[in-house]
Amino acid sequence: MKLKEILESFKPFKKRLFFQAYFDLNNHSFSDFTNFSKSERNLMEHHLHFQVFKKETIFESKKGDTFKALLETYDGLKIETVLMENARGAYTICVSSQVGCAMGCTFCATGTMGLKRNLEFIEILAQYRFWSKFIKNRRLDKEILNVVFMGMGEPLANYLNVRETLNVWIDLKLLGPTRITVSTVGVLPALQRILVDPLWPNVRIAISLHSADSRKRKEIVPTTVARFHQKLIDWSRAYFKKFSSNRLRVTFEYTLIDGVNDSLEHAKELANYILQFGKAKLNVIPLNAVPGQAFEPSQKENINLFKNKVLHMGVDVTQRKTMGEDINAACGQLALNN
Repeated sequence: MKLKEILESFKPFKKRLFFQAYFDLNNHSFSDFTNFSKSERNLMEHHLHFQVFKKETIFESKKGDTFKALLETYDGLKIETVLMENARGAYTICVSSQVGCAMGCTFCATGTMGLKRNLEFIEILAQYRFWSKFIKNRRLDKEILNVVFMGMGEPLANYLNVRETLNVWIDLKLLGPTRITVSTVGVLPALQRILVDPLWPNVRIAISLHSADSRKRKEIVPTTVARFHQKLIDWSRAYFKKFSSNRLRVTFEYTLIDGVNDSLEHAKELANYILQFGKAKLNVIPLNAVPGQAFEPSQKENINLFKNKVLHMGVDVTQRKTMGEDINAACGQLALNN
């Protein structure tokens, strides 16, 4: 039996009790779940691993502001997840949703792995618990303020398990919806599903765009579908109609690659595209080195010129701080190559 099957065997209120007990760091096994009967605890002990990962390896950056965990599942696969100190002196967790990835983005190390399988929702949930326990054991005295689905995998290709995870975190008040960002290359069927799914919470959505030109984006993101850019505009209008919160915006992520998508003409084209969305902002990401890839990061001067151009045209733009590159924990570097 898997966790979902066991939870279905419980009365409805027991499901919430299960997750409350699971995220209580004073509990070390299912036998500590005292709100459950002995038979229920025996059922869990017999069919589930309380320690979701059978092996855990930690890497720490030289600056001490970033940690990466290499976690091995019970079927012998491995994923990576990252803990980063943010500008508020709290932590952001970067979680993985799949083992590997099928999207094949040409600059991303994870894409070279291919897709092994989706993570079960307890394997996603467990990444939060893992880092909570790590913070407690290390006495780091900082709270987890945000979670971003920017680790291994395409979250919307593992829709049901990601949705289940989001709702558990929000229901237990571990995180508010605006403290969670789901980053996607833009899986349009899943984005459309969000519009009609009453169980999808109003978390933040980030779209990995990388180019406003359809042919150029196809080169960078091979899974790009026909008329992607126009379909995304159409989707956004329906999205903002459903989720009308002033705090909720779509963020476009744009990895700057030297000589590929970082010219002033690219910036102008991008700004004109983003301005069609209304409530949207741009997060530019300097390319991080990936062994075996021919791409080079944009020069610092070109990054500044690019940002200034889109800002001058009226687009709210920020630059992602590169963290953990010395332990291969930065954006695009997660590929088990330690």
